[in-house]
Amino acid sequence: MLSVVRSALYFLIFYPGTVFYCIAALIAARFGEGPIRRVIHGWASFHHLLVTKLLGIRFELEGTIPAGPVLIAVKHQAMVETIEVLLLVDTPVVVMKQQYVNTPLLGATMKSFGVIGVDREAGASALRAMMQRGKQAIAEGRPVVIFPEGTRVPVGETPELRPGFAGLYRALGLPVVPLAHDSGRIWPKGLVKRPGVIRLKVGETIPAGLKRGEIEERVHRAINALER
Repeated sequence: MLSVVRSALYFLIFYPGTVFYCIAALIAARFGEGPIRRVIHGWASFHHLLVTKLLGIRFELEGTIPAGPVLIAVKHQAMVETIEVLLLVDTPVVVMKQQYVNTPLLGATMKSFGVIGVDREAGASALRAMMQRGKQAIAEGRPVVIFPEGTRVPVGETPELRPGFAGLYRALGLPVVPLAHDSGRIWPKGLVKRPGVIRLKVGETIPAGLKRGEIEERVHRAINALER
């Protein structure tokens, strides 16, 4: 019962707070990249505070994510890691579904911060746009975060990676830093979130230039390291 109450309070506080930060970000965008990045970082910190203090969830990180332009491949089980990664990685450009980028207010905020929207139905044109934005991120010295499974997956499932990952890896020529975690155990779909510990494990950096089969196999194994 306590988890139900805490979860309800989380949603009642987080979403109005997100609207506030979106408006603040759009105002900050008029003053350059620095102010808007600080607002987005503030939003992620606000979410982290709610998760840890209100929901009673702790994060345990094993390893260190290197700074600079790298391609960070993250396991995707829940919403929580998509926001937490903004605190783990220095001003990343995040690859996400185009439908989220098109969301009113939040989408405009994401665009001002720098995201790569992917429209799966657009085919090759979507991949070209993703690569172009990824190269721009490299020029800015920013890392690129991608959820190579393409969508959230239930705990215990290890689907093959979406083909766009290998294309982006080849086009950007960056080493890959895999990030495994087990957020889905205590952050299932639906309202109720359970207190506990989310473990995150940074895998060994994988060099650029590998063949598609090898890079996909190594990343797949690394981001699922906590599934075994």
